[in-house]
Amino acid sequence: MENISLRLLENAVEELNKLPGIGRKTALRLALFLLSQEREMVERFGNTLIGFRNNIRYCKHCHNISDTETCPVCASPKRDRGQLCVVSDVRDVMAIENTGMYDGLYHVLGGLINPLAGISPSQLNIASLPGRIQQENAQEVILALPATPEGDTTSFYIFRQLKELPVRVTTLAKGIAIGDDLEYTDELTLGRSLSNRVEFKL
Repeated sequence: MENISLRLLENAVEELNKLPGIGRKTALRLALFLLSQEREMVERFGNTLIGFRNNIRYCKHCHNISDTETCPVCASPKRDRGQLCVVSDVRDVMAIENTGMYDGLYHVLGGLINPLAGISPSQLNIASLPGRIQQENAQEVILALPATPEGDTTSFYIFRQLKELPVRVTTLAKGIAIGDDLEYTDELTLGRSLSNRVEFKL
């Protein structure tokens, strides 16, 4: 006879296995851990994830995730509005904020140009960047994109889009290894790369 409990366990393992970096063994361990907890804890855990997914917003200015229409960075009067740091995704914002060495604003693209994966410029938050520069009266745009072929392609594309604007375009110093993502770069290296940024050149 088929065991209903095992099918329910397998369903839970399959869903947990869909999370990045979670293999089947880890998914099984997590499922059994949740099973061993009080029902209230598991319900709170599930409701928190559902609430996060349903209620999280994207800042109308920089496209970073936020609890409100405008994220805390864009709303802060203490941030330097003359600097716009262009990053691939929200994890890069968190990585740069952790360095404590940047006090400007951000512009989150939501990915990188990647023709092989079918990701074109129109699918990213690039078209709004020139208008944002003018709105904030930014004097510098920092291209803080990963040192990968996709990151370089995206940087070149953005640079061409901004070449007619009176804005300085810089990029991170080469303290970051080729192929590295910002989120995996240690804070000291990332902070120094940001502080020692250089003019972007084709």
